[in-house]
Amino acid sequence: MTRFCALLLFCSLTHFAIAQQYTVSGTIKDTGGQPVPFASVYIKNTTTGTSANVDGKYAIKLEKGQHVLSYRAVGYKQQDFSIKLNTDLTRDISLASESYTLDNVTIRANAEDPAFEIIRKAIKQRKIHLEEVNAFTCDVYIKGVQRLRGAPKKFMGRDIQKVMELDSNRQGIIYLSESNSKFSFRRPNDIHEEMISSKVAGRNNAFSFNKASDLIINFYDNYLLENTLSARGFISPIADNAMFYYRYKLVGETKENGELIYKIQVIPRRENDPVFRGYIYIIDESWRIYNTDVFLTEKAGINFIDTLNINQQFTKVKDTYMPTNINFQFAGSVLGFKLGGYFVGVYSNYNLDPKFPKDRFSGEILKITEMVNKKDSLYWVNNRPIPLTSDESLNYIKKDSVAKRKESKTYLDSLERENNEFGIGKLLLRGYSKNDRYHKRYLSFDPVLKSIFYNTVEGFAIRYGVTYRKDFENRRSYSIRPELRYGFANKKLTGSLTGSYYYDPLKRAAIGGSFGNGIFDLNNLGSMTQLGNTINSLLYEKNFPKFYEKSFVNINTTRELASGLQASLSADYSKNNTLINSSDFKLFDAKDREFTSNNPFSPTAETPLFPTYKSFSATASLTYTIGQKYITRPDGKFYTESHFPKITVLYKKGFNNVLGSDIDYDFAKIEVAQDRIGLGLWGYTSFLVGAGKFLNNSKVYYPEYKHFAGNISTIFPPNLRKFQYLDFYQFSTNQQYFEAHVEHNFAGFFLNKVPLLRKAKLEEFIGGGYLSSPEKRNYKEFYFGLQRLVLRVSYGFAYDGATKLTQGFRIAYGF
Repeated sequence: MTRFCALLLFCSLTHFAIAQQYTVSGTIKDTGGQPVPFASVYIKNTTTGTSANVDGKYAIKLEKGQHVLSYRAVGYKQQDFSIKLNTDLTRDISLASESYTLDNVTIRANAEDPAFEIIRKAIKQRKIHLEEVNAFTCDVYIKGVQRLRGAPKKFMGRDIQKVMELDSNRQGIIYLSESNSKFSFRRPNDIHEEMISSKVAGRNNAFSFNKASDLIINFYDNYLLENTLSARGFISPIADNAMFYYRYKLVGETKENGELIYKIQVIPRRENDPVFRGYIYIIDESWRIYNTDVFLTEKAGINFIDTLNINQQFTKVKDTYMPTNINFQFAGSVLGFKLGGYFVGVYSNYNLDPKFPKDRFSGEILKITEMVNKKDSLYWVNNRPIPLTSDESLNYIKKDSVAKRKESKTYLDSLERENNEFGIGKLLLRGYSKNDRYHKRYLSFDPVLKSIFYNTVEGFAIRYGVTYRKDFENRRSYSIRPELRYGFANKKLTGSLTGSYYYDPLKRAAIGGSFGNGIFDLNNLGSMTQLGNTINSLLYEKNFPKFYEKSFVNINTTRELASGLQASLSADYSKNNTLINSSDFKLFDAKDREFTSNNPFSPTAETPLFPTYKSFSATASLTYTIGQKYITRPDGKFYTESHFPKITVLYKKGFNNVLGSDIDYDFAKIEVAQDRIGLGLWGYTSFLVGAGKFLNNSKVYYPEYKHFAGNISTIFPPNLRKFQYLDFYQFSTNQQYFEAHVEHNFAGFFLNKVPLLRKAKLEEFIGGGYLSSPEKRNYKEFYFGLQRLVLRVSYGFAYDGATKLTQGFRIAYGF
């Protein structure tokens, strides 16, 4: 009974405390009556507060009693109001434009603008301010809105208004999301964020990808936004080398909260440098950043959008200043779609002396739990710091209602009747799918035309498969794929069945297997696409790939053992046969050229490369990414791009006399690789270095050799591992090897300075490869070229020692 009374008393007190919270709301406008978007509203001398929405409307919940509220926006004079709360209060605010004067500054003709000296002092203090806060926690609210401001009537034959649920002018909100999080930071670069709540319009079961760390753009860093909107990044107005890239103009000074604030215009020295334009506000004596209001434009080299405005407000916390209101506004146009929108972050309730548990920083940068997206509308009414605009409210109502209807079996069945309608053209060109989204079952048939190909071993052939997939909650799934292959010249029918089960997304764990028989490339890394070989064979009488037949059984599994450490195991049993050419058909007969045999080492005679043999082997590998960061959600673990190398160790054992196996070898290798190592203005570098050795090579047949990713085609898909001028087969080894690949992308560092080429946004790159093995002791190649998005053209040279082997152009496509 005592416990019951205590519980009742606790509930009563809780209700009383909640009942004593009141809401102060209103609209913030300028003196001309226009709304001031994203103005901040904070309890004076604290980091407890909020932001107005894009229409200037705000709402803040406060305890009963006396408060002083500060209303502030970049470019406006701060207003402080004292209020006494004992009921909800409506207070509209008018902010006057800030008056920045030069009363205390004398600027002489031909003299340096005083802004330069202020910036020099800010640069001198940059590193101190960058490192002065060792750790903090704060609450973060983020809202993201993306709008279409115009679109074509149709895109790829589809009605855009209908597909994207736009108004009659093909305008409307295409993305609306909110999230509340608890954010933790520890120097130098440890972060952890736990999402408390998430809401995405029209996606009732989705999780927002909002991250607090994405919005914290620290202008005390020398370079910002590297490998995001630009490969090179952008130079801060107070970077160590900023004076070389910026001119500065002192607009004026003003007093705010007892501090003298300088407003300084930042101006690019050269129009097309990767720099900001706009204004930065510096506090006198401490030389800290107080506000930023800067832009990036196409001239600065941003990709995907045309303009980006970054607006930051800082608030004093103890002896430093922390960002409390951050706003990104963007606009752009792509393929006739006019885009615009914003992301706004409210950072509040800072603690600069947190006590973290030992496991707080484990590589997990964002944690999203099962209940994050289950909050009801009442929760958001009470916990949304920025009021919704009228069209945002309507967007939630409309899209959430439509989303619920779309989850019903009736709707999905009607949708599938249209999507599942069979068509010969569809089957030939794109493939045919028969889906049951309600039960999450999907059946897809390969496109027929893409399945037809030609090679000299099989002649014209078809390789056709059907894939069945069943999805479960939280991205668990299994798939089954039967496949048949038939060559019309060699009259050989092969087939296989492959299956996989992705059973634990949080551990990135899967198991799979396959059995059957098929025709395979002698190089297990692949040599050329089916289409590429078909074109080369029929038009140019060049049959580069070589094939063999394999009957096989395989089982494999993979699982994460620890953060960034992935383990894989597989076992393979096969019977392997050599093949010979069965066709010499071509559309054009090259008089100076003949098809070569299917043995790469005897091009003029069909001699067997190896005898028919059986193979039983097992492979174990570990891949570890140093400093791997990741996001945890109920539907999986998502790795982010690491700033450190990835190390792979592999061991493969070929067993003798097991299940009649004729092989006997032990092979080990190690590889170290990293993509996109940022080098500031100089772009980024990628590399791969690997070495391996057959510790035992008593019985090794050619398909079991260590092969290398070669290329002798002018057009090929890019891959850092691929040598651009190396033969596919000649230099495979059964002993030891060392290989290295490196490529540097200057990201337009040089071409950006050439007026006629600047607008093309071309990126220049250089690269090279090296291979040493008993078969090829000192092979090296060098190349240089240009790229734009998915297309790149290069010219290079290959050498065997000091002897030049070949040179020529290469065209690569894709990522």
